[in-house]
Amino acid sequence: MMDVTLRRFAPTDMQWLVARHQDLYSREAGFDSSFGVQVADILHSFCAAHDPVCERGWMAVSGKERLGTVFCMKKDQETAQLRLFLLTPKARGRGLGKRLLRECMAFARSAGYSGMMLKTHESHRTACALYRAFGWQLQDSRPVCNYGQDLVEQTWHLTFQEAVAS
Repeated sequence: MMDVTLRRFAPTDMQWLVARHQDLYSREAGFDSSFGVQVADILHSFCAAHDPVCERGWMAVSGKERLGTVFCMKKDQETAQLRLFLLTPKARGRGLGKRLLRECMAFARSAGYSGMMLKTHESHRTACALYRAFGWQLQDSRPVCNYGQDLVEQTWHLTFQEAVAS
């Protein structure tokens, strides 16, 4: 098992994260370049104007190697949005996804949100199974054409009193 530290996301991580998202989603899901553009837009907005009291990003690292990220962003006064949850192939299957998800959820709860939401695609079965195991509930599913692919977009919600600590 590798020694992994969770640290705060820094603006110097942006280029790496955009490139990893674009590369992994292109290879694994056939996404076109519009996906990397959207990730860059999200990160530029976060770096320019996030409120550190109620919004945070984490980078999982082993030594100097970046392995994954997750972000807690403000959707509205009551709801945090989980975004940019990513694990490199090397980091998968080692419990790091659970650790990042736990950290993000604990931060959102301590920041005073009553719940969280996220959007993903049905094809991300491993992530969806993880959300379900942590008490998230699928609220909506709809067909979309995003990033050059026909996908089923899902919206998941979590209310903190219903959450389980898997």
